[in-house]
Amino acid sequence: MKYSARVENSSDKHKVTLHAGETVHTLDIPPRESSFGSSVSGGELLFLALATCYCNDIYRESAKRNIKVEHVAVHVEGDFPAAGEPAQNIVYRAKVRADASEQEVRDLMTFTDTVVEIQNTLRVGTPVVLAEIEVVKG
Repeated sequence: MKYSARVENSSDKHKVTLHAGETVHTLDIPPRESSFGSSVSGGELLFLALATCYCNDIYRESAKRNIKVEHVAVHVEGDFPAAGEPAQNIVYRAKVRADASEQEVRDLMTFTDTVVEIQNTLRVGTPVVLAEIEVVKG
């Protein structure tokens, strides 16, 4: 499935549009109060992507195992040491409440960590390419 994200930003405006296949979503992320840009950093959104992907994949994988999951909590943290440097020390913790034995839930959680797409994308160091630059005169 093809995914895309688009940000449009100008004075007092920050619009986020997401596509997953044919599905379109918008996120309400306000602009910075004191300047141009987003009130939320890319690092925060990256960590949100990691947490969201694991959460969603727990539900996907639990359905395959006929395990009824009642609650998922995921906390991601890490460091961005300086401007322009990649994140370091990214770790995440998860809690799952489900209608299954402790071992079944542990197995589900451990397996899910092996198939979670966002984590695996970072783990293999997928290249990111700036494909086009356009300058618009104002």
